[in-house]
Amino acid sequence: MSILPSDTPLYNHTLPQIEQWLKEQGCQQDDTELHCWRLQKPSWQAELWLDIEQITVRYFHPRETGQDIQRSFKYSLSREDIQAAIFAGP
Repeated sequence: MSILPSDTPLYNHTLPQIEQWLKEQGCQQDDTELHCWRLQKPSWQAELWLDIEQITVRYFHPRETGQDIQRSFKYSLSREDIQAAIFAGP
């Protein structure tokens, strides 16, 4: 499956392309809640939800604040911009 150029808005990607992109970033899909993905990095962990109009990410207990941080990104943003924002961490 071919993924679109990174400057393409995420809403132009098919669901299988978005799922492939998340897998390439190291995310693992939840077995029961298929819209939910988890990501484990050495210094942080997060959960992502594929909502109807946006991707929502929740970072668990980042060291800086000790509290969860939640952010949402509209599918109208490019995949490149969303990737830079989410996978840079909290």
